[in-house]
Amino acid sequence: QVQLAESGGGLVQPGGSLRLSCAASGSMFRIYVGWYRQAPGNQRELVALIRSAGSTTYADSVKGRFTISRDNAKNTVYLQMNSLKPEDTAVYYCGAGMTGAPIKFWGQGTQVTVSS
Repeated sequence: QVQLAESGGGLVQPGGSLRLSCAASGSMFRIYVGWYRQAPGNQRELVALIRSAGSTTYADSVKGRFTISRDNAKNTVYLQMNSLKPEDTAVYYCGAGMTGAPIKFWGQGTQVTVSS
């Protein structure tokens, strides 16, 4: 069982930056972690994902602006978000699963609002 806790959300102006953190309660060995977001009226969508070996995947809408990274010693995954746009406004969730299996664990979410 893995418990996830997100932090780092908030209100930021367009063009600004935020760094989200996803802290896991247990070992992240063979665990992949993804950041997802859900805006009102929209489905939850993948933003970025990092696999246990370190390879990454990004949604086209965030490529070049967001960076996902992991610190296995701290059992934490980060999402550095730069050049934020109003359309990035959403609740951001981290989700995790065992390599080769679907997402099984979710955090409670953290609100990101990009507005002037």
